Amino acid sequence: MSRTLLAAVVMALFAGPASAEVVARTADSFTLRYAVGAEIAPGDIPGALTDLPKWWDSAHTYSGSAANLSLDLTPGGCWCEKLADGTVFDHGRTVSVEADRMVFNAPFGPMRGKTSRADLTVTWPAANRGWTPTWTMVVEGPGIGAMADAIDAVMGAGYQRWLHYLEYGESPDGAGG
Repeated sequence: MSRTLLAAVVMALFAGPASAEVVARTADSFTLRYAVGAEIAPGDIPGALTDLPKWWDSAHTYSGSAANLSLDLTPGGCWCEKLADGTVFDHGRTVSVEADRMVFNAPFGPMRGKTSRADLTVTWPAANRGWTPTWTMVVEGPGIGAMADAIDAVMGAGYQRWLHYLEYGESPDGAGG
């Protein structure tokens, strides 16, 4: 194996995609976790999160447009979507905002009314050359474990789009439109 090829293989191993997975699952619960090291300013994280229309995929909205999404980081604030008829759909609520973490009660979309707990925690611990923006979602409710893969697909894609926006300051292709 040539040194160039070996170097490329080593680089690929260390520059892989975000860690994203269902880390625990039972019939009545699941935990998702998404994390990747990034060279970002931790102060940019809250603002990037509230810029939902710039990174969330419109295909995963009720209105068909991410432009109708908003997020208020005040405790009790709404993670909301305004529908065409003026109805405001409450996807979740801000529970707490601290210097290095935010917690949301987030029974998004099809989980609404089916969960006894749906917590999304956003943290950003320091890493070697930056920070590790991390989403951890803990969901509990009768039979909810069967939804883990579908929710993982949407949340994992959302995390990737948010991370792109956070790192590059631009909407990822296909988001927000």
